[in-house]
Amino acid sequence: MSEALFLPTSKEAMVSRGWYRYDFLIVSGDAYVDHPSFGAAVIGRVLESAGYRVAVLAQPDWRGADAFADMGRPGLAAFVTAGNLDSMVAHYTAAKKPRSEDFYSPGKKAGLRPDRASIVYAQRVREAFPALPLILGGLEASLRRFAHYDYWDDRVRGSILIDAGADILVYGMGETATLEIAAALKAKTPLLEITDIRGTAYATAEFAGSAVEVASLEEIRRDKTAYAKAAMTEYLEHDPIVGRTVIQRHGKRLLVVNPPAMPLQRELLDKYAELPYTREYHPRYDALGGVPAIEEVRFSVIHNRGCFGACNFCALAFHQGRIVTSRSRASVVREVSAMTRHPLFKGYVHDVGGPTANFRQPSCRKQLTQGMCKDRACLAPSACPNLEVDHRDYLRLLRELREIPGVKKVFIRSGVRFDYLIYDKSGDFFAELVRHHVSGQLKVAPEHISDNALKAMGKPFNSVYERFCERWRKLNERYGKKQFLVPYLMSSHPGCAMDDARHLARYLRARNMRPEQVQDFYPTPGTLSTCMFYTGLDPRTLEPIYVPRGPKEKAAQRALLQPRGKSYKDSRNKRP
Repeated sequence: MSEALFLPTSKEAMVSRGWYRYDFLIVSGDAYVDHPSFGAAVIGRVLESAGYRVAVLAQPDWRGADAFADMGRPGLAAFVTAGNLDSMVAHYTAAKKPRSEDFYSPGKKAGLRPDRASIVYAQRVREAFPALPLILGGLEASLRRFAHYDYWDDRVRGSILIDAGADILVYGMGETATLEIAAALKAKTPLLEITDIRGTAYATAEFAGSAVEVASLEEIRRDKTAYAKAAMTEYLEHDPIVGRTVIQRHGKRLLVVNPPAMPLQRELLDKYAELPYTREYHPRYDALGGVPAIEEVRFSVIHNRGCFGACNFCALAFHQGRIVTSRSRASVVREVSAMTRHPLFKGYVHDVGGPTANFRQPSCRKQLTQGMCKDRACLAPSACPNLEVDHRDYLRLLRELREIPGVKKVFIRSGVRFDYLIYDKSGDFFAELVRHHVSGQLKVAPEHISDNALKAMGKPFNSVYERFCERWRKLNERYGKKQFLVPYLMSSHPGCAMDDARHLARYLRARNMRPEQVQDFYPTPGTLSTCMFYTGLDPRTLEPIYVPRGPKEKAAQRALLQPRGKSYKDSRNKRP
């Protein structure tokens, strides 16, 4: 594929376009893959669509500033992201052991980005271009925007914005905030005046506006109860409808986190999904073995954003948020129709999904005017009485995709929320899922079967999963299918004692199940479960919670789920 179809990655590529200046440099810890599943590509294409000249610097040599200066000083700003994953998660397993592979790097080669990539890249940008406006974004920045417990250092670190010395941090899905920042910089607005954009954070010496203040960095380092209270406030204020500005003192400076950006309207979701992505990795990686992360998404479609499932260990609630929005069916049909003309397309759409595949609308209308409920979750431990369960639009979408000439099969491989599925009284979607959209195995995430553990995880009780399994069995019998469930399970989550692990082990033995998809709980920044792990408190109630900490107990819990010497597969952290 021609390099000219991508955003420029070198001075030569810019000159070939007739550029002798450019506006924005995007620095990314991932290899450059021009696909809407990659945040750096999305931001680059969104800025390009607004008329800006954008260059991409992917996985630069961070040991000096030379690579950062090679394309010359951008006219407006540099955007820095660690990539699609937190760089520490990309580098280390839950046992803090180095990973041998990186699916977001050419040839799966590990070590092509630094630890704490956002901070290191920001420092190199400062060296290359003093006084250039510097904006952090991406998942790593989003989840570390407040002071937070860092599992790898085993201590509370300050906001990554302050540690990196950046001017502005963009959190969440950043298209709107990025365009507003770009417009302000183009209009020569001083950086100190770019302070009112939703979905951004900044640091200041003083703040006179209306805000809710959480415990300072110094206080949460001293007091774990203060940490838990702060974490819960930060979580609840991550609401675009009713969320307030949150401030947190870091020594003599104030971290100011503005309310989240409003979810994109359907028209903009469609527009940004249909920008002229090549859907391929840059040709510079051909000789290096390509970028494996493309394989899972090249012929997949993201049709929605947000997740009201709100599992406590999942970062989505603190990044994309809990209000679900979705693309139009027509937009998705256009995307899949274009896929059929790709030379590598064999007729199979690998996934029509997103954070949760079978969500197409908010869980209830109340969310759109009053925000998310602060005192209960939509699905756990049981369904909220106001929950609106409706698969009709998703079902229509899947039917339309199946009718596209050249499409042989449409699969759903990202997570299906099984509790939401069985609350659908019509049963039409479940039946068609079994008949048409399973590639032999369906991945689901019960995570555990002990209600003690499930309550701490924010998951539905096991009886809900049992109902799902029984209906799955009957539907497969009805349609003459021999398809299997692949359950994701988690060991050592806060609230899961050895008795709970033994309970799960007996459950698996009774059903002759030998799971491979087992994950040790991984305390990643920004989740309520990580708060539990660090503080020993449930931030929802401030009551003490049991936390498996020692390596012996963690290994024992995992061994109970994978007996007979079966090797542990940290598979979910390896998947793109």
